[in-house]
Amino acid sequence: MVCWARPCASVLLACAAIAVCCFQGAYAAAPSFGDNFEITGAEDHVKTSPDGQTWYLSLDNKTGVGFQTKQKYLFGWFSMKLKLVGNDSAGVVTAYYMCSDLDAAPQRDELDFEFLGNRTGEPYIIQTNVYRSGVGGREMRHTLWFDPTADFHSYSILWNPKQIVFFVDKVAIREYRNSDKPNMFFPIAKPMYVFSSIWNADDWATRGGLEKTDWTKGPFVSSYSDFTADACAWGAGPAPPACAAVTGDSWWDQPPAWALDKGQRQDAGWVARNLVIYDYCDDRKRFPAVPEECNLRTTTS
Repeated sequence: MVCWARPCASVLLACAAIAVCCFQGAYAAAPSFGDNFEITGAEDHVKTSPDGQTWYLSLDNKTGVGFQTKQKYLFGWFSMKLKLVGNDSAGVVTAYYMCSDLDAAPQRDELDFEFLGNRTGEPYIIQTNVYRSGVGGREMRHTLWFDPTADFHSYSILWNPKQIVFFVDKVAIREYRNSDKPNMFFPIAKPMYVFSSIWNADDWATRGGLEKTDWTKGPFVSSYSDFTADACAWGAGPAPPACAAVTGDSWWDQPPAWALDKGQRQDAGWVARNLVIYDYCDDRKRFPAVPEECNLRTTTS
């Protein structure tokens, strides 16, 4: 069955919230977080709900903490619900990302969601980024149409050989496309783990480092639930699994998942017009020539 993240409504009126979207597909009962992930860092900074379905990561002035999947993947749909640190979170970064290596290896591939905290009453900023063979610098920054600290919201990545799409509550906020050439900055060959972490980044995260973390407001807690990886799992051996080929056997590598549909492009256009606060494609100081992948976008503001 073809299954594709499809918003139920397209562009809403300006200043209105984007509609809750439908996602068609069926999944087996979710395993506990402990079945999918292992903790990286201070284990006493992680708490688990009684049913094992929700993890709470905390940051204090001594350390943060993180977790990573036990499994690597090449292509698929990856989704998690997060509830971000509330109140005064300036300087605090909650990261949810995919990476081909267990450390910041110089040739890594990476797909990032980073949630940049702020002072009470100021909006959270989401930064997304893409790395290919250690080269990043493909940042975009967005605000949101809701308070991400009030409740859980889903943050998802679709990754196939044709495109990478970042979703918030099934709304496409960013597309990053490959081309027939192919695009030299498109990560396509290295399987990745899924990671998350909470850490102090007050040297850059909030107003370029002007706002420092107020440790009297800690500990800072981010919450996670409902992880889904409908994806090609990479085995222990060196040979790629059959699902790594563009076979069309999974919904995420069939033609409907190779590009945004009309409704998704409309929603992404609304996001581009109203919520984007930085786009590397428009930054002529950093990139005097427009990066080649920017010309592949199908979404216009």
